[in-house]
Amino acid sequence: MRHFLAAVLAALTLVLSGCGYNTFQSADEQIKASWSEVLNQYQRRSDLIPNIVATVKGEASFEQETLTKVVEARAKATSIQATPELINNPEAFNKFQAAQGDLSRALSRLLVVSENYPSLKANQGFQELRAQLGDTENRIAVARDRYVKAVQDYNVAVRSFPSNLTAMVFGYGVKANFTVADERALAVPPKVEFGASGAAGAR
Repeated sequence: MRHFLAAVLAALTLVLSGCGYNTFQSADEQIKASWSEVLNQYQRRSDLIPNIVATVKGEASFEQETLTKVVEARAKATSIQATPELINNPEAFNKFQAAQGDLSRALSRLLVVSENYPSLKANQGFQELRAQLGDTENRIAVARDRYVKAVQDYNVAVRSFPSNLTAMVFGYGVKANFTVADERALAVPPKVEFGASGAAGAR
């Protein structure tokens, strides 16, 4: 009886392996790891914003509307609970993606406007924050690219025969991904350029 059970277990393992079960396990773990890194980089950016806003507020004539939009966009982005389950909910994922996109645009606008203020361009603290922001935007792009690739590989397995049969049996569904339009926008991160007195920053 023991030998029979061992044989059944071995056969079941072989069948599951051949129909893509193990592929789904490894792909799912890769997606979780990639998503975690995306969230880490978004959090890193979010943590920089209060210092950037505080520094810019020191410029008395700075456009208040630009600052307000950054603060509001950050509040909206951080109000969305980015749990691991978010990637299995297309509607929630799209809202998260839209909020982060709004924050990217608001930050980009702030950096463009700041170029009109010589005192900010000469402020070493502000320039260092801009450099950190530029580096973070690049990290976000890399993390998102890895996530996109991981989800693409997973979704191909969900839709392909015979692994799609395994997906149906075990409840593996297609996962949400970043949109093409959003990826194009992210490919052009806010420029970070120092004044003549500073060193070149990240772009």
